[in-house]
Amino acid sequence: MDFLDIRIIDIVDIVLVAFLLYYLYNLVKGTVAINILVGIIIVYAIYVVTQLLEMELLSKILGGFLGVGMFALVVVFQPEIRKFLLMLGSTNFNARRRFLKQFKFSGNDSTLKTNLDGIIAACKKMSASHTGALIVLQRNNSLDFVKNTGDEMNLEVNQPIIESIFFKNSPLHDGAMIIEENRITATRVILPVSNDKKIPLRFGLRHRAAVGITEKTDAVCLVVSEENGQISYLKDGDFVLFEDTEELMKILKKDLS
Repeated sequence: MDFLDIRIIDIVDIVLVAFLLYYLYNLVKGTVAINILVGIIIVYAIYVVTQLLEMELLSKILGGFLGVGMFALVVVFQPEIRKFLLMLGSTNFNARRRFLKQFKFSGNDSTLKTNLDGIIAACKKMSASHTGALIVLQRNNSLDFVKNTGDEMNLEVNQPIIESIFFKNSPLHDGAMIIEENRITATRVILPVSNDKKIPLRFGLRHRAAVGITEKTDAVCLVVSEENGQISYLKDGDFVLFEDTEELMKILKKDLS
């Protein structure tokens, strides 16, 4: 029978679509965009039903809405589309491996290489002394476009090194630190500052820079406030709340794995 005549290319087609949908879900989950995506799926499902029931007027209205809506989607999902295209065009092969891991091809994920214990310990120490710090942890997207604004480094991540770099009298303390896996690859980096007016006025340029880089890439940021010693964690252009450093450690392990 015709409906049982399935080719190998049809199976490949279905698998690729499933992968794309899964990655799309991973991109938008936990953001406002997930609600928009669900709404679009519901509208499309209603459109399919109206076509099957031959409800011509409602079908044409929904069809027109979906047609125009494709242009609106580009605007609404602009940050997610940007991150996806950045990942595809990245020259970072480790980033591509992390992207493929999202589809769970292997049973066990590789051990996280980043020394998170050292990073968190340094942040706690700098928090106690009100030492300002801005740490950017690279994930999938390449950060070469901002690394070039600072000083190139190749240092293993550990607590004393991080504290010495952000020490107030250190020539390297101003600007951001870039960490790739377990290496500090740049210091004194100038990050794009977000102009989002929704950011509370109590947050200074460090926090606005952290919002800016996490809006434009999928990197995550740790910020230590020089004014009050508060530790902030930023992802996808937004602040992630946590109760204590133990919870922060769990969030970081999840986001970097």
